[in-house]
Amino acid sequence: MTIFDVTRRHFGGAFSGWRAGLAVGFLGALSAAALPPLHLLPVLLVAIPGLLTLLGPRPGARRGVWLGWCFGFGHHLLGLYWVTEAILFEAARFWWFVPIAVPALAAFLALFIALAVVVAGRARQGWPRALALAGAWTLADLARQFFLTGFPWNPWGSVWAIPGVAGDVFLQPAALIGVHGLTLVTVWLSAAPSLAKTGRCAALALLLGWGAFGVWRLAGTEAPDQGLGLNVILVQGNIPQGEKWERTRALKIFQHYLDLTHDGVTRAGGRAVVVWPESASPFLLDSDPQARLMVAEAALGNPVLAGSDRIGPDRRPRNSIMAIGADAQLLSLYDKWHLVPFGEYQPNWFLLPIQIVPGGGFAPGDGPRTLRLPGVPPVGPLICYEAIFPAEMVDGADRPSWLVNVTNDAWFGNSSGPRQHLAAARLRAVEEGLPLFRAANTGISAAFDAYGRELGRLGMGETGILTRSLPAPLPPGVFARLGLWVPMMLAMVVLLIGLRVRP
Repeated sequence: MTIFDVTRRHFGGAFSGWRAGLAVGFLGALSAAALPPLHLLPVLLVAIPGLLTLLGPRPGARRGVWLGWCFGFGHHLLGLYWVTEAILFEAARFWWFVPIAVPALAAFLALFIALAVVVAGRARQGWPRALALAGAWTLADLARQFFLTGFPWNPWGSVWAIPGVAGDVFLQPAALIGVHGLTLVTVWLSAAPSLAKTGRCAALALLLGWGAFGVWRLAGTEAPDQGLGLNVILVQGNIPQGEKWERTRALKIFQHYLDLTHDGVTRAGGRAVVVWPESASPFLLDSDPQARLMVAEAALGNPVLAGSDRIGPDRRPRNSIMAIGADAQLLSLYDKWHLVPFGEYQPNWFLLPIQIVPGGGFAPGDGPRTLRLPGVPPVGPLICYEAIFPAEMVDGADRPSWLVNVTNDAWFGNSSGPRQHLAAARLRAVEEGLPLFRAANTGISAAFDAYGRELGRLGMGETGILTRSLPAPLPPGVFARLGLWVPMMLAMVVLLIGLRVRP
């Protein structure tokens, strides 16, 4: 008999209605401590068994929805608190939105967890319900990636993106099953304390096998710093968000990036490619040849991938990456296509008569693509928010050799948001088997090899450059080739097994 059996027997009846909701909401909030940057994974061994215990032996749909929603609300309320930081930059316009933004977002996202819990409640208690919860939770996360343009932030698979060797080892199965597959296993492992001895032993064996696979996959691989003879120079300007768009400071900000670029190229020597963060240039580089010339001169003839806005033929802005060559020519460009709802554009499905984004915001690009530059291996660009979407951001018909993620996380201050964003980017490297270089205005510029091993970083609030040799890519693995079909089929099989077992 486990402590959860005792709790169920002696206190289960006392937790009903709002008391049960409050208790489960606390467990959901507790589970947020497992997310980056804390990575306190043991809290999941309390949160999930506690949820399953309070759910009871034969919960009705109403109880399942209520407890699942309360758990999800507590979890997302703490996991997404950093969203308020961005709204505070526009507090003069949206002061009324500050106290309700995160609770409203948490309340909506909690519906996905509520759906998973009510489905799991139809399974028999014990290991069948744990399996059903893991499968339903994963399918709900997959739906969350696409519903209303999607917001797959903080999937539980990301709790394994622990800095250092532990994260390197436990992230390796993502090359097979992706972050959603890691979520599937994480939810089931988290239920282990509420299972019988056989179930706990099975969970331990799975965890040991998981770790053994990661060690085996990394054994004998090339040193993380062994590269292809091309230096990648990440520029972190560290411009305060409140000053970024002041027109009186435009030239000074631009010169700041030019100076950092020249310094980085001079130190690196040899072939190099320079990467500027999202919207780093205060000037529209596609239509400003003089600004491009200054960039090319600062880079000493090396190509530059620079974050810059641009105005399209329809007179709407685009959030873009510009590839600038030695002769100041615009070699190629990429427009962000996975835009942030209410941050970068006003969704058509939003029916309230409130204009949150002036003029409708940015126009989306055409989708993922691969940029080809002279002397540079093909590169797959991701702008900011796009890094959180597994299996969507790489052009499978024209596979790149590495990924570049440019972002501006200064919106979120020194909070958990930039750390969670970084963990998502690291997972994309493992899933796709491609090195990923991330240039942030601030928080956090970093480089990862194709196994997700960190090559170096510039932390929050730092100004400077990070130069690393570009590592080799890996051949496309199972997840890189099959994408979301892998975790979806696994989740469906696990869910069906859990639901089919009868008393």
